[in-house]
Amino acid sequence: MSAFGLPNFGQLTEAFRKAQQIQKDAQKLQDELDSMELEGKSEDGRASIWLTGNQQPLKVHIDPSLLEDGQVATETAVMNALKAAYDNSTKTMKAKMEELTGGLNLNLPGFDQES
Repeated sequence: MSAFGLPNFGQLTEAFRKAQQIQKDAQKLQDELDSMELEGKSEDGRASIWLTGNQQPLKVHIDPSLLEDGQVATETAVMNALKAAYDNSTKTMKAKMEELTGGLNLNLPGFDQES
């Protein structure tokens, strides 16, 4: 530390370099998450939904036999598949962010600790 408790110029330069590297790594992470296809399935496996690692919807598959079970069964299965895809995407995103930040606990909104 230099006078008045301020960091020296070398420390500031190193901090700036690290911040630039994190920014580059964060962009790579965004690209990686965008290219992922993460699937969520209903409990019976007859409805599937795919999201990117950034939770953008990609596609939906509904087994024809599910449609024969009626609207309520189809809606329930699709909702279960959506929740599973969302959970998969969220866990993947969180794990990748922890890799990027070296496991630092940043208390980011939307990444609450699991209860």
